[in-house]
Amino acid sequence: MRFIRLRILAILAVLVIAGVGAWQLLPSDDGNDSPITVGTSDEVTSLDPAGAYDAGSWAIYSNLYQSLMTFTSGAVVPEPDAAESCDFVGQKLQTYQCRLRDDLTFSNGRKVTAADVKYSFDRMLRIKADEGPSVLFPSLDNVVADGRTITFNLSAKDATFPQKLATGAGSIVDPAQYPKDKLRTGTQVDGSGPYVLKSFESGVKARLVPNPAYKGALKKSGGAVDIRYFEGSEALQAAWDAGDVDVTHRQLPSETLADLDPAAGEQRVTEADSAEIRNLVFNVRDGAPLADKKVRQAVAWLIDRGPLVTKVYRNTVEPLYSLIPQGYIGHSTPFFDSYPRSDPKRARALMEEAGVDLPLHITFAHRDDDANKEESTELVRQLEKDELFEVTEKAVEWQAFQKGYAAGEYDAYTVGWLPDYPDSDTFSQPLVGKDNSLHNGYTSKKVDELISATQQYSDRGRTSADFKKLQQVVGEDVPLVPLWQKKDYVVSKQSVSGSQYLSDGTGIWRLWELSWI
Repeated sequence: MRFIRLRILAILAVLVIAGVGAWQLLPSDDGNDSPITVGTSDEVTSLDPAGAYDAGSWAIYSNLYQSLMTFTSGAVVPEPDAAESCDFVGQKLQTYQCRLRDDLTFSNGRKVTAADVKYSFDRMLRIKADEGPSVLFPSLDNVVADGRTITFNLSAKDATFPQKLATGAGSIVDPAQYPKDKLRTGTQVDGSGPYVLKSFESGVKARLVPNPAYKGALKKSGGAVDIRYFEGSEALQAAWDAGDVDVTHRQLPSETLADLDPAAGEQRVTEADSAEIRNLVFNVRDGAPLADKKVRQAVAWLIDRGPLVTKVYRNTVEPLYSLIPQGYIGHSTPFFDSYPRSDPKRARALMEEAGVDLPLHITFAHRDDDANKEESTELVRQLEKDELFEVTEKAVEWQAFQKGYAAGEYDAYTVGWLPDYPDSDTFSQPLVGKDNSLHNGYTSKKVDELISATQQYSDRGRTSADFKKLQQVVGEDVPLVPLWQKKDYVVSKQSVSGSQYLSDGTGIWRLWELSWI
């Protein structure tokens, strides 16, 4: 099973071409303690882990908060972090128990207890924020804290539960600072992760410094880090060109990524075979223009991924024809098998069968940034060129966009997705399961049954057939159309060490790996 394969292109090129000794890639002892600046075009929706389920927020959570379990770089099995140990009780996969470390403190000095862990989960599920991660735990009945022991009781088998605990959804918060029935506001964070948040300005910058009190799975501490947030890839590119950032991740413009030269002496390039995907999602609620399955199938017949791959993304993405991307158990190609090419005649026939007036007017929304603009222009062109659809396009600020599609304000919208953990389950339950995170109104008893079937096996190789059946149903129902799968790029200055470990394509930022050479 392949999840992430890192190719450290720049390091090899520099060593071979420039003859640089390996010692120069190690952290420096010259006392440079100035912060390393990391630039990104992602956003932080909320500093409260109960209120966000997106890449930008979870990237910073993995540094400020602590979960019972964690993933080391490239690992497919989680290991204890805030916990001393964790395991299922018995063979039913419905009771999971952890023993908390006894030496943990929040950054405000308060001791972390098992009761705090229970509080964090109870609170997340009680608040159930539209943009939050509660969708990951549909089978979590209750959490019991007894001394240093935390017991999670599930209503159904879930072999992936340990992996879910290792995500940002499992972040432990201080009950004294985080209200039990509403999200915490402001710019303060009280966690027990490897970093402390010294300052934060939403959409602009954050300053993180090492947490001297951190105890857990990490065996090294990093230096201070400044995070700069940019409104789109062009702004990030300008900052990189000006030397204002030392590391860039998610995302430089496609034309820049396509032309990256690993042998260029002024930069390091790390390219990972990531599972980041993009879907065109449909609002299937009753009364919506795309509520009829035949109309959605017509869209699937219109979409041509070729121009998206070559023209828009300059071959930095690959066409995707399935819910589960390449490299994950159960990957198949139902959207290629059923809709192998763009065919406007078949699309028109389906829409005529559905009895809709042509052209059908729909509202199509996407996040307002330059990375989405060219893609959206191409998608609108494809939908309108045969006069089957009349599209009103809306570019919406990220947080408003999330609230808008959760409220059913758009008929179609594009959403990117990064895996939360290295298992195919991360592409099923959160995307097409009951009460899914896409908030498009899609429900399927058959899909939910297949999701439950895949969660029963500790041997994940046994899930392949059920995942393929699940994707076949999705290919027929078309609650979404998969568009592409892309690689993950980290670009850094030559003076920075550890950038190759910053990301493994799952959205986690390992800022503690960065240091000056």
